[in-house]
Amino acid sequence: MSPAASALIPYLLRYRQRFARGSVFLVLSTAITLLSPWVLKHAVDDLAARLGSEPIAVGGPSMAFFAAVLVGLALAGGACRFLMRRIIIGASREIELDLRNDLFRHLQRLPPAWFQANRTGDLMSRATNDLSAVRMLAGPAIMYTASTSITFVVALVLMLSLSPTLTLLALLPLPVVSVVVKRFGSAIYVRSERIQAQLAHMSAVVQEALAGVRVVRAYRREEVETERFRAVNEEYVARSRAMIRLQGAFHPTLAFFLGLSALVVLWIGSRHVIDGRLSLGDFVAFNAYVAMLSWPMIAFGWVTNMLQRGLAAWQRMLDILGVEPAIRDPDDPVEPFRVRGAVEFRNLTFAYNGRPVLSGVSARVEPGQVLALVGPTGAGKSTLVDLLPRLFDPPPGTVFVDGVDVRDLPLDTLRGAIGYVPQEPLLFSETVAGNVAFGARGAERRDGAAVADAVALAQLDADVAGFPRGLDTEVGERGITLSGGQKQRAALARAILTDPRILILDDALSAVDTHTEEAILARLRAVMRQRTTILVAHRISTVRDADLILVLDDGRVVERGNHAELVALDGLYAGLHHKQLLEAELDES
Repeated sequence: MSPAASALIPYLLRYRQRFARGSVFLVLSTAITLLSPWVLKHAVDDLAARLGSEPIAVGGPSMAFFAAVLVGLALAGGACRFLMRRIIIGASREIELDLRNDLFRHLQRLPPAWFQANRTGDLMSRATNDLSAVRMLAGPAIMYTASTSITFVVALVLMLSLSPTLTLLALLPLPVVSVVVKRFGSAIYVRSERIQAQLAHMSAVVQEALAGVRVVRAYRREEVETERFRAVNEEYVARSRAMIRLQGAFHPTLAFFLGLSALVVLWIGSRHVIDGRLSLGDFVAFNAYVAMLSWPMIAFGWVTNMLQRGLAAWQRMLDILGVEPAIRDPDDPVEPFRVRGAVEFRNLTFAYNGRPVLSGVSARVEPGQVLALVGPTGAGKSTLVDLLPRLFDPPPGTVFVDGVDVRDLPLDTLRGAIGYVPQEPLLFSETVAGNVAFGARGAERRDGAAVADAVALAQLDADVAGFPRGLDTEVGERGITLSGGQKQRAALARAILTDPRILILDDALSAVDTHTEEAILARLRAVMRQRTTILVAHRISTVRDADLILVLDDGRVVERGNHAELVALDGLYAGLHHKQLLEAELDES
């Protein structure tokens, strides 16, 4: 058994009772199917005796009796097949549900860096198309493999009991069929994998084009994107046609060799009936079993196709499920732990993909204080605040909350104490209230007054009052119906509502004008006094009231102090300050 198949067994074992019940009906339906030719054998022999000169036993079964038995077997077989399919395929749907949930849960645990290296469309394809192929592997493929295997073995035994010679002739093509199945099966696996990979690529192209539709239109790239999609679509069709050609050759090849077998059996078997070595009923039953034997061989090719496609899809899913989350809870976490809000960086040096981003950063801020980070683009400000909630993992002994290394705190405790507003806020296809309450838990999510208060603190209340349905207004995908400033303020309200001990604002007010920014900060001051706040900003006006300002340049702290001290220092901070003052004067003039 391959490692991929072994990894699927735990999911199958969860529903072993269902599979056991389904197996009972599978055996019953197969037994009933195999019993029908035997009844037909006795009916034909009895009819031959009635039409011939042999004496008929008094009180023997009539043709109506045989007909009733065959109809009864057909009804019973149909009922068993219905229950077999309902139970086994139903269990495969449950396995699909578990796999989808596990895949999504695993994706939620992977770090941002992993998603930067993998396209969303590809991941969506694996979570949909690949999962459907795996479901076929876990349900119909198993069901038909068991059914055809039982049919093959039992039919072979019954055929041997009727005529060993004809049975040997019927099995002559079996070695050739085995070689054909093996060769075609390997080729089907390779082509299935290429089809699934191309489908994922096509999904990624569509996702990117739709997500960036405004940019596409702004740069008049509609025709280019259409051509790009046409190319990947044609490649998908070409790979699918290659699979179709393979399947088109596979099934006729099997049918050809099985047809030869049936022809030989018909020719030799009829001679045996004429010579009296085989009764007519035995010959009819034998041909019925040959037909049954042909179906497992043909079905085996179909099931092989299903198995290979399913295994290829499952391997693609295992490529994701096998990724170990780089950021996880510590083996021996510090708990219970109540975060107060003291934050400290101790000689923090951090590299991303081998590229140094931060070097020797040290700072400490007490609960209730404000730490501001200022510096040119690419100085490492966002990376520094991302290390605090462990969106990226800092080196051991470099980032502390209340004197405890963040790597020793449970992730739920650490992140539950932090309200984070990133540079580019993401809103979901929800209402304004739903987006604001996204990070809240329990009763807070249903507390309309608390949501309204958070919206007011973020200076979004006036905007919401003008929305068609107020807080119940749908914002569209990624908040597309809102302006950049409105999205930032909605994200700020989301962070405020969670009542965090540490509030991180990563250039969270860059999309609002200076006057709105001042109004927001004025309302936030009362909130900020109750918690530790880390501000990342390009505007000096945003950080001038901070308790401690760190000026970063090329990953290093080049200046530190409060606003007055840094202006007096006449360094990088003072230069930024004077430049912005000049720009403000020019705007007003």
